Amino acid sequence: MRSILLVAALAATSGCTFVHMAPGATKVKVLASAPTSCEKRGEVEVSVKDRLGPYERSEAQVRDELETLARNEAPGVGADSISPLLPPRDGEQRWAMWRCAR
Repeated sequence: MRSILLVAALAATSGCTFVHMAPGATKVKVLASAPTSCEKRGEVEVSVKDRLGPYERSEAQVRDELETLARNEAPGVGADSISPLLPPRDGEQRWAMWRCAR
């Protein structure tokens, strides 16, 4: 009975995100790789839960949440763009933060 309730709870929340965009983060651009003409403002490592008990969360959902967390950090260091330094692993990812606007 307990496992049925857990599965029902996971199904109900599978489309929901646990991470929300902070004010100012919506303007932060996500770049595929390091830009050549931008000023590096720092790096950040972000993490989210990639498992809920014995169940793995959706890889796409984890990636989206990691990106959102990185975007949330960028305005605090004066960055307007971010780029991944490494692919996500075990719910963690490292990002570079850039100021590209002139």
